Amino acid sequence: MKLSVCIHLLLHLLLCTCCIHCTDVLIQSNPAADGSIIKTEVDQTVSLSCMVEGLADGGELEWYRNKRLVSLTDENRMEESHLCVEPVTTEDNGAIFTCQLKANASLKASIHLEVSYPPDLNGSEEMHVEEESDAVLSCNVQAFPPVAVIWKKDDAVLDLSTSTYHTSNDGVTAKLSIYNIKRSSHQGQYSCEATSPTYGLKSKTFILIVGDKVMKFPLWPTIAGIVVVLLTMLLAVISRWQRVMKNKTCLFSLHSALKESTISDHHLWDSKYCC
Repeated sequence: MKLSVCIHLLLHLLLCTCCIHCTDVLIQSNPAADGSIIKTEVDQTVSLSCMVEGLADGGELEWYRNKRLVSLTDENRMEESHLCVEPVTTEDNGAIFTCQLKANASLKASIHLEVSYPPDLNGSEEMHVEEESDAVLSCNVQAFPPVAVIWKKDDAVLDLSTSTYHTSNDGVTAKLSIYNIKRSSHQGQYSCEATSPTYGLKSKTFILIVGDKVMKFPLWPTIAGIVVVLLTMLLAVISRWQRVMKNKTCLFSLHSALKESTISDHHLWDSKYCC
């Protein structure tokens, strides 16, 4: 009896296990994936096809790119669904595409894009700076796989032990900062060189031309000084105009008084008419 119960339970467990795995979501791709990773390059095309296995009515499918729902046409949802990434861009590097059953989000499959591209380094740039000023040279070194960056001056690896040079690299932009520039020490040709394990050497050149230091007047204090001078002049003109008008009023009053007085008492005019 106990043996019969054990066999019955075993069969039931086996049946449940089979049912769990009888429905599955699969993704096929072109180019073919290596495990769950598709390796490609910029400007290429990646095609993805999703299908459901073991479900009688097929079911409705959904696509997500980095957890954001992808818009699909109605005819591209049932049983099978297709997605095309064209052209592949640098922004697709690291993107995760997931196809899942809409009615049961636990039934899903994901694919990861690995996009190779070189750094955008080429050409030359001429920079004019003054002595005793600072300058920053910048290179776009964003790439996959990541690149190794070195700086050179006049074709020799730059000596970064001096305090006048400082470098930084955040994986996107590599910078060379030069402080307290002197023509004798810093004028010349600089180059930013990035070595990629996939694309080899890429570089950009900077021609640094150092000119004499130019004396500069501080803009805002100069403007403030000019405004003060103009206001002072304006106030002086207003004050002078008021004095002139006052004198004219006094003279007019005096003239009127003299006309009204007789010649005999002309010498009696009062000081109130004085200006």
